[in-house]
Amino acid sequence: MRFYVKLFVVLAALGAAAFFAWQKTKDWLKERNKPDFNTAEVVEGTIRITRNATGEVKPVLSLHVGSFVSGPIEELLVDFNDEVKEGQILAKIDPRIYKAAVASNTAALANRRAEVLRVKAQLQRAINDEKRSLALAAENKDFISQTDLDQYRFSRMGLEAQLTIAEASVEQAVANLENAQANLEYTEVKAPSDGIVTDRKISPGQTLAAQFQTPEMFIIAPDMKKKIHIFASIDEADIGLIREAKENDQPVVFKVEAYPDEMFTEGVIEQIRLSPVSNQNVVTYPVVVATPNPDMKLLPGMTAELTFQIEVKKDIIKVPSAALRYMPDNKEHVHEEDHDKLDLTYSLNHKEDEGNLENKPLDEKDESRRQGTKRHVWILDGEKLRAKEIHVGVSDYKYREVISGELKPGDKVATGLKPKEN
Repeated sequence: MRFYVKLFVVLAALGAAAFFAWQKTKDWLKERNKPDFNTAEVVEGTIRITRNATGEVKPVLSLHVGSFVSGPIEELLVDFNDEVKEGQILAKIDPRIYKAAVASNTAALANRRAEVLRVKAQLQRAINDEKRSLALAAENKDFISQTDLDQYRFSRMGLEAQLTIAEASVEQAVANLENAQANLEYTEVKAPSDGIVTDRKISPGQTLAAQFQTPEMFIIAPDMKKKIHIFASIDEADIGLIREAKENDQPVVFKVEAYPDEMFTEGVIEQIRLSPVSNQNVVTYPVVVATPNPDMKLLPGMTAELTFQIEVKKDIIKVPSAALRYMPDNKEHVHEEDHDKLDLTYSLNHKEDEGNLENKPLDEKDESRRQGTKRHVWILDGEKLRAKEIHVGVSDYKYREVISGELKPGDKVATGLKPKEN
């Protein structure tokens, strides 16, 4: 009897130990398998809407200086990067043949003027002869015949015509002389404006041939210290936002590789050009950003990375974008009444079957887009998640604006499931 009592006591002790061990194991397994969610906080703050682009630094204006006349380069007076003033001589072309042309045309002009004097003298004599013949005819018509009168009259008229031709020849000679003098002046190539020589395309001793086209000698960029341009290519989908930013005088910040630690913050949108560029069915528009360049750090040809500020929205409720992308993949992690929110029709992006969108009317597509602002985020309620419906607005790279819904600053929203530790 005593043996059975002892056996019962031992079995009872073992059973109790097994029960407590199983209970602890159950609790441990439950704790171990309990989902552990990554969370982020809903905050109140600012969303800065921006668009990024790349661009090329270019001078506001590039003046291409050429030569109107031909000949060997006699003297080169400027070099790359030299600052020049308007009217400054940049180069000299051998002027000998042009000086000779001026001398020749000067002599030709003197000859034409002498011819005018000679014809004037003959004309005056003809006029005097005609006056005397008319006086004789008035005294007595038998003193001179009508034939002689006609001869004097037509002689005078012929000399008047010769005088007109001689005077026209003088004008032509003056024009030829002015042309020769202009060509002589063109042998001194001058700067059309203040600026910096960004390119020199000639060398001393080189011969220019300007018969068929004006040879390009220099490129001068005026006022590069005052202002320089950055040309950015903006996708057609964003050009409306860039236009809005321009109308609201929003700033543009940018960096160049030459100064990786410096941010340039004085950029402004100066122009949106109506000259689209299509490349592989991608349409872009040139947008001109202007910025001062007092230290000449920005040089033509540099590549700039730009950020266009579109709008700054302050004092708004915003939710991390990661929370909008998260969708629980296990119904056991979600309260039963929210299981229907896990249906594909409630997916985060509210996307429809792409095959059905092709022929969908535009007005219905637009309505779908407006309805697409409705989203669901998941907050921790006990050990499970509960769906909260919100309507979202604009976004930046990290947050999305909450227009309406059941969220408030300080709420924790799930962004993912932490991996289990082994």
